[in-house]
Amino acid sequence: MAGSWLVTGGAGFIGANFVHTLRSARPDDRVVVLDALTYAGHRGSLPPDDAAGLLRFVHGDICNAELVATLLREHAIDTIVHFAAESHVDRSVKEPGAFVQTNVVGTYTLLEAARRHWLGGAEVGAGGAGAPRRFHHVSTDEVYGSLGAEDPPFHEATAYAPNSPYAASKAAADHLVRAYHRTYGLPLTISNCSNNYGPYQFPEKLLPLVIVHALQGKPIPLYGDGRNVRDWMHVEDHVQGILAVIARGRVGESYNLGGNSERTNVELVTALCALIDARFAADPALAARFPQAPPARGASCASLIVRVQDRPGHDRRYAIDASKAAHELGVAPQWSLERGLAATLDWYLDHEPWWRSVMDASYRDWIQQQYRL
Repeated sequence: MAGSWLVTGGAGFIGANFVHTLRSARPDDRVVVLDALTYAGHRGSLPPDDAAGLLRFVHGDICNAELVATLLREHAIDTIVHFAAESHVDRSVKEPGAFVQTNVVGTYTLLEAARRHWLGGAEVGAGGAGAPRRFHHVSTDEVYGSLGAEDPPFHEATAYAPNSPYAASKAAADHLVRAYHRTYGLPLTISNCSNNYGPYQFPEKLLPLVIVHALQGKPIPLYGDGRNVRDWMHVEDHVQGILAVIARGRVGESYNLGGNSERTNVELVTALCALIDARFAADPALAARFPQAPPARGASCASLIVRVQDRPGHDRRYAIDASKAAHELGVAPQWSLERGLAATLDWYLDHEPWWRSVMDASYRDWIQQQYRL
């Protein structure tokens, strides 16, 4: 039986990858993408419209209650996958209000629309009778706070302790989602993921920033001592995990999704620089395409690394215990970090028009201001 999906934030990094996979896995389903196309959302990251009209893009805000209600009704939506969020910690330090509006108010607006559409506005425990429905909320490991070097990884019962406006806004959204299940019986699930990387990631994030700055011979900023630790997950593994949670996850439950690949930032940046150097050595044509890159003149990309002042409240370590998803859903990462980094570098080399098109003047100004480069 064909389904009808609403994917919020579907023109962003993870959302776009999800839409590509969903269209391939379920070609007969209707997919409606709702995205405000802020700085990190790009129509060009999505598949082209199909002749059958099963993929529809809607330029709009999740805080627009009337628009959301109309989409749920007109397209008979039975599954909502909620990616839409302001997600960059640095920006949340400077502009916290935007994060509260999108991540908290926007999530509330979607929950209310789903409750009214699926449950008829019932006030208590209606439970979603009728056709199977699901509201899946995509969250982050940052809601759990920071770990010490010897602490065990975050698990689903770890107490929330967010340390940035971004993390706090996502934690608030998580609590709203849980409350709508317990109070109204709204059929929903939550996933909390570790750091993602892969195709279509906006270049303000660490890995694409390293790649595009190295190719252009620009400074590669590294916060503080570079010893902050993150667990890295290829976006394809994340997408497959979300699909598994929606298909087989228990309603009302949360699932941690991780990559089993902890690295310090300096280790990751150094490894990626070495990988770029090796690509130039193997393919002389790259020197002609990117003459400003250090390996085009016999130097290493690592020479571009500059230490910058640490961000306020910078969490030291994140790590995910994904054993619940593995045991209940059969989910495990398929991408090693080494293979994933190589594939990601290849994607950015093959999609130069995409990343050049998204790095407009406002992006360049923000990078220069943020890192004082």
